[in-house]
Formats: sequence, structure tokens, C-alpha cells
Amino acid sequence: MFYDHQQIEKKWQKYWEDNQTYKTSNSTDKPKFYVLDMFPYPSGAGLHVGHPLGYIASDIYARYKRHQGFNVLHPVGYDSFGLPAEQYAIQTGTHPAITTEQNITRYEEQLRKIGFSFDWSREVRTSDASYYKWTQWIFIQLFHSWYNKNTDKAESIETLIKHLEEKGTEGLEANQNDELNFTSEEWKNYSEIEKEEILLNYRLAFRAETTVNWCPALGTVLANDEIKDGKSERGGFPVFQKKMMQWSMRISAYSERLLQGLKTLDWPQPLKDSQEYWIGKSQGAQVRFATENGEIIEVFTTRPDTIFGATFMVLAPENPLVQNLTTEEQATEIANYIEETSKKTERDRMADVKNVSGAFTGSYAINPFNGNKIPVYISDYVLMGYGTGAVMAVPAHDERDHRFAKKFNLEIIKVVESDVDVQEEAYDSKDSVCVNSDFLNGLNYNDAKAKIIAEIENKGIGHGTTNYRQRDAIFSRQRYWGEPVPIYYKEGMPYTLPNSALPLELPEVEKYLPTEDGDPPLGNAKTFAWDEANQKVVDTDLIDDKTVFPLELSTMPGWAGSSWYFLRYMDPNDDEVFCKKELSDYWGQVDLYIGGSEHATGHLLYSRFWNMFLNDRGYIEQNEPFQKLINQGMILGMSAFVYRIDGTNQYVSKNLAKDYKTQAIHVDVSLLKGTTDELDTEAFKAWRPDYGDAEFILEEGKYITGREVEKMSKSKYNVVNPDDICNEYGADGLRLYEMFLGPLEQSKPWNTQGLSGVYGFLKKFWNLYFDGDNFSVSDEEPTKEEYKVLHTLIKKVVYDIENFSFNTSVSSFMIAVNELQKLKCNKRNILQPLVVIISPYAPHICEEVWNLLGNGTSIEFEQFPMLDESYLIEDEIDYPVSFNGKMKFKIKLASDLGKEEVEKLMMENDDVKKFLGDKSVKNFIFVPRKIINIVI
Repeated sequence: MFYDHQQIEKKWQKYWEDNQTYKTSNSTDKPKFYVLDMFPYPSGAGLHVGHPLGYIASDIYARYKRHQGFNVLHPVGYDSFGLPAEQYAIQTGTHPAITTEQNITRYEEQLRKIGFSFDWSREVRTSDASYYKWTQWIFIQLFHSWYNKNTDKAESIETLIKHLEEKGTEGLEANQNDELNFTSEEWKNYSEIEKEEILLNYRLAFRAETTVNWCPALGTVLANDEIKDGKSERGGFPVFQKKMMQWSMRISAYSERLLQGLKTLDWPQPLKDSQEYWIGKSQGAQVRFATENGEIIEVFTTRPDTIFGATFMVLAPENPLVQNLTTEEQATEIANYIEETSKKTERDRMADVKNVSGAFTGSYAINPFNGNKIPVYISDYVLMGYGTGAVMAVPAHDERDHRFAKKFNLEIIKVVESDVDVQEEAYDSKDSVCVNSDFLNGLNYNDAKAKIIAEIENKGIGHGTTNYRQRDAIFSRQRYWGEPVPIYYKEGMPYTLPNSALPLELPEVEKYLPTEDGDPPLGNAKTFAWDEANQKVVDTDLIDDKTVFPLELSTMPGWAGSSWYFLRYMDPNDDEVFCKKELSDYWGQVDLYIGGSEHATGHLLYSRFWNMFLNDRGYIEQNEPFQKLINQGMILGMSAFVYRIDGTNQYVSKNLAKDYKTQAIHVDVSLLKGTTDELDTEAFKAWRPDYGDAEFILEEGKYITGREVEKMSKSKYNVVNPDDICNEYGADGLRLYEMFLGPLEQSKPWNTQGLSGVYGFLKKFWNLYFDGDNFSVSDEEPTKEEYKVLHTLIKKVVYDIENFSFNTSVSSFMIAVNELQKLKCNKRNILQPLVVIISPYAPHICEEVWNLLGNGTSIEFEQFPMLDESYLIEDEIDYPVSFNGKMKFKIKLASDLGKEEVEKLMMENDDVKKFLGDKSVKNFIFVPRKIINIVI
């Protein structure tokens, strides 16, 4: 019977949509299972075959859990704010909402065509006002919260205000910007503006001057992952370090909890390691160094025991102390160095470990342990955001400090006493001297460190402390296409809009570039001011700073909406709350989350932070958002190359290219003939104008291209459109093939030619149910051999799915179908369970067969077949028979025979008698189901 995949797939995709087959109930009468893919960004290019890999895996697992009787939540949505749509708007004038809608429509067509079991009724888009209303609401909750170290959680800002009213800062343990000290009486006497300014030091969403990656050409701040080699990834524009007033999130308050939480998660270890490194916990001491001009330089060091060897100090170029410490003689050199540093991103500065540079401020600090004057430098290897933005440099015990000391001819002192182990040798012993001090003599490393910290505290110049590399997350972007920040300004202080004013919607603007005054694009809006008296947004012309005030012009970063979207899926259409408590309690954590490892220190860290915060404030029960996470590998593309002879427009075929001096040029794989490596030369000439007069040197009348496996991307012209694959081989063919390519977590090359094997399997599977053109399934009882094939498959597939080994399941399907075909099996009791087993992988063909088997409902909720191990027990065992350990022949015996029965049968066997001859048996060894060994 002809397998018409196109007709079958259209039929069942329409059925699923018409019947809302995958619409998930919030009913709690079933156990729940939440399966989620990382939020896709809808680009204009649409999907290529590499994108669905993780989606197919999660879909198989979601379908499997439905077969097991779980209430499965498997939603889809779009992270639809972003810089690409805005850049397109700047170039063309097309509103980002229009291009975003077009891109989403294209994505949805492709996703539906592959047959994913998404609950489309729960779709969310971060750019919909009904969604970002709640992103803004969460921001407001963060603004009105602080982190209480005594309770180790976020609390309402009202509890902080109450403490300040009753005790001032006495006994206050908080995560904050600056150390403040005042009494309750002083607090009560502060003005409203003064109080607001103080509270900004404690709020979890706060505004402060921050060094950012500023891209003038794009007119916006960029995240580190949006920059490559000092230039914007989008457009390749220069990026500079610049101080700006920015909104930030106090993620640093959660550093320890984020570290400890990793122990509870079933995540890949490399991903956990990335987060641990990013958070960067270290223990040491905070030490204050006095300078000759009265300034105090505070440093954090993990090695306070080496303080005797501190011979100079280094400040980050952005450190506010630099201005006060720079002498008149050094002012020009310092200014030039700061200007040069501004052209480097923090990532560049951290990565460049070998090249050191700096400038002398002209000032000196005093080493508090030996009274030595030590020069103060600035250098870009010190970062303002890590520690205090200053280091005490111990060149004998730190590689960069050592390089710096060598470059500027500074003293190098090795801190090693005769029997003190400080665990490190000097980098160059010729340039170091040994400190001759009794202070640490006789102590091991840990005791020496503890003694130094105690003395630092005794001297009143610092204290032991734990530090984290992780910094607070910058939350402002000078862009248009993002969530407006629900803040207005009164007397320079930020105030949140009332909840009744949400969502604060994006206003219309004439252009998407910054204003002439340098304000973000929202500064071009005509109606974007807050009327406090009437509680509404009004024209900006009405701003009088009395009743009408300016609104925040920056928008939120891309990670804002994706930090909580998994919660909105639980309750996507609620206008009253972001998610009902009873629904978040029911759905709880995401049980299975699949996505790329590139989000380790971005989305995954921010999501955990927001989730912990919402848990602290009692809005949700779960502390962590994603229990099990799998990083899918990458599907690589098979690129094609033509070989252009240098200085000409002639192209030589691959195997002749060695005879010429050529340049390999990527060519679109769609220009190849069918699934061969042969170039369609006429199509190539029509591809681009500069190839129109191309000449070709052929081999045997053909132009053969070079091929190479690379990352699949538009720039390499090796993208394969899944629509084309679905048309030719079917969505089920695509799904099976992507799983068959190899283990989910590994990267693997795409080869369209391999699809024919999977497609052939689908046709074989289809034909099991037909006798010629007639559907033919018998109700006759299957044989034990047929049951064995079925239950062997059940056992293998259950193991594979639960261990995410989808590629080996596909191999097992092929083996089982081949065996059933050889047995000419057409028994219902075999073929009906078989279709359920395969359905998570190939749902369209299985729905059709299920229907032909006489079932009136979808296969989706049919119970997964139960394994019966009795069918796997062999009736007979093929025993190897050995004499003195050497195997001589094999014999079939009933599997349930004991040693005495086997020995009796063997002694009566003619072959045994022949090998024994006149020798006697010294020992008879029998291992059930394995071996027989006769010792003679």
C-alpha cells in the first residue's frame, strides 16, 4: 500500500488543531509532568533543520509521559523582544511589532508542520502588553524589596523601613551598595527625598552609576555576550566602557544560595561548573590601606598571609579614588591610559592575561604590617566590579602582579619563612627576597591565614570575609524594542507606577534612534509622561515636575521576559495575577528543560534568581525553576565550496583544483543537483550578479564541489530548510532522522542522503498492516516468538526514553519491524501495541494506523504497553560444552533443567562419550544459562 505521508500528515495536524488534542487541563486528578524547551527568538530566517533537534526530543518525552498517564504541560511561546527587530526597524522604518509578528507566523507554520504536541492555547510572547504587564509587576516587587541577611531572604521594603524607624542602622544586616550609619531619630528627620535616596542602597532593583559596554553606533548598552573582539556582534561597531546611571538587579544577594542550589539540580556538570565559576566564591580578608594624602584604599584578598610581600597597589581605571590620588605630574598619563582602557570590554580585559599595562598615579600607600611606602598604579587587569576595584599586589605570588612588577621595575618580595608553607613559589626567585619575620613562623598555610586575619581585625584595618565574583546585573538598555520600565522621576528620585497603571505600554515613536540630546529612543515619544494626580500617561509637553513627571526612557534587557516565562505558561490568560498560587503549586518546577549550554551564565542564572525571589516573597513554592536540564548538541551543516582561480572568474572542479592557485568560496547547498556534490552551474551563475559570467573547468563534464562539515548558518550557505525535508520525506521522517543521527547531547553532521533509510523504515512499518492494498490485521493469537519481538522492543524503548537515548530507540524500531516482517506477523496483539510504542517518535503515521485499527480517538492518551518479562525467557539455552576449559561443541537444553538433570543427559550424550573415551570425569561444572565444563 502506498505510504502518502503528505496526505496523512496534513490530515492529523488538522485533527489535532480542530480537536485541541494537546490542550492541557489544570486538573489535579493526574500526576503532573512539565516539559519545556528554551524560549525561541523568532528570527526572520525561520527554522533550519538544526533548530528542531531539542524540540523533537522534548516532544517525544512529553508524548511518552502522556502515554504513562501524566498530565503533561508542554507549551510554546516566543522571546519576541530583541535587537535584530529594532535594527531592521532603524534600517527600513518598519515597526518592530510588524516584523516580529511576521517572524512568529513563519515559525509557527514550521513548528506545526513538524507535528509538535504543544499546547498552543498557552502561547505567550514577551512583546505582548498582556505579558510584559507582569514583567513590569515583578520589577516593581523587586524595587519594593530588600535582602535581609538575618533571615537570608528578600523581604518587603516596609520591614526595612520599620527597622530604620525603630533602630536606625543598628543591628541591620543587609545586602547593600554602601555602608550607612544613622540612628532612628536621624532617619525620622530625613526628608522624603533623602529617605528614598537611602532606600536605593538596599532595593533589589536599584539605580546607580555603573560601568557599561556602550556602543555609540547602536546607541545602547550591550551585554558581554553581545560583543566580540571589542565590537558589537550586531553590525561590528566599536564598543567602549562608559559610566552611566543604570538600573541594576541585586543578584549578588543570592550568590551563596545560587551556589548551594546547584547541588539539588540534575544538570550537566559542565553547566554547573560554569555557574560556579561565574559566581566565583572566595574567602579572604577586606583590608584598608592608608595613603599619604589621607585617602583609604580598601582591597579584598584571598591571600592575606602574603601581605608582607605587597610592594605596590593597583586600582581599576574606573575607581573613583583615581581622581583623588593622581598627582598633577601624572594627570596626563593617567587620563590617556583611562581613555585607552575605555575601548576594551571587561571580557577582553579578563582574557588578556599575558599583556600588562598601567600608569602610576604619583601617590603612595602604607603597608600596615611593615610601614613600607608602596606606589599606587592603575591597570586594566583590575576590574571595578570585582571586589573593591583595587588590589594589593604581591608579585612573588601572582602571575599578573609579577609581570606588572617586571614591566615597571618594582620590588618583588617572596613571603616564605623557613618552615611556613604558603603553597606557592615565587615566579622568579632571582628577583625575590625572603621575608625574615617571626610573625608567621612555624604555622601552616591555614593557620597563617587565620592569624593574619585576626591581626587585621585587631588593628582595626579590616576583617575576614567571603567575596563573590558575580556582580549585580545591569538591567537598562537604551533601546526601543523592549519592556518599558514602570518608573517615573520626582526630584530626581525614582518612583514606581501603581499596579493599576500596568501595563505601561510602548509608545509610538517617529524614529528608533536615540534623540539629538542622546536620550534613548523612547525620548522621541510624544505621549510618555506620568500624571501623578490623574494616574495616567499623558503628553510629554505637560511635564511640569509638580504633578506631571518624566518616565524612565530605558527599556528592560532581553533576559527580563525570559526569566519567568515558564511560570506564565501555568496560567497564561490571567488578568489578576501573573500566576495563581494553586497553579504554581500544582505545576511546580519544570521537570525537563532542554536547550543550549550557551545560556549557562545568562538566562539560566537570571531565571534562578527571579524564581528564588518570587519564592522568598511567597508568590510561588518552588525554590528552583528547572529540575532536570539537558543541553542538546548541534546539528552541523555540510557546506559546499567552489574553487576560484586567483585573479579570475574561473572556477575549477574539486579534483582539479590542486593544479591551480585557488580560493575556496562557500556556495549555497541548494545549488547542488539533488543529493549529489555536483554544482548546477547555470543556477550558480544566476545566484549572484558577480557570478553571472563565471567560467568552469569541469571533470568528466561535471563541476564537483568541495564538502566540509561546519556549523549550520546562513553565512555558510549550508542551511537546510525543514519544510523541504517534510515535503519530500515527511515530518515523521525528519523527526526520526534527527534522533537517529546520534546521542542527543552530541553535535553531529547533517546529511540529507541518510533520510532515505529512515523513510524506507516508515514504508516497511506502514506495510506491516497491509496485504497488498488491503488493510489486513488478524485477531489470531501471536506466537511466543512474536511476543518476544514486541516485549524486547518495549524493554529497550522504555529504557532509552527514560535515559534520553533516542537514537538507539530508532535502531530498535528498525530491528523489530524487520523481524516482524520476516515472521509475516499481522497479529493485532502485536501490531496495535507496536504503533503506540513508535507514536512518540512518528505521531502522524501512528495516528493513521491507530485509526485504521478501528480506534475512534487519538492515540495520544493510550496507555504505553506494559513489559512482560516472561516473554523474554528462553525455552532452550544453547550451551557451550567445554572439556578442561576448551569449548568443543554446543548443545541445546531446556532452560529449566538443574545440574543433576544436565549431568545425567551429558553422560548419555554420544559426543561427550567420544571426547571422554576411557577417561573419567573428575568434576562437572554447570553454570545455569551459561556454560557446561567437564574436567577430566
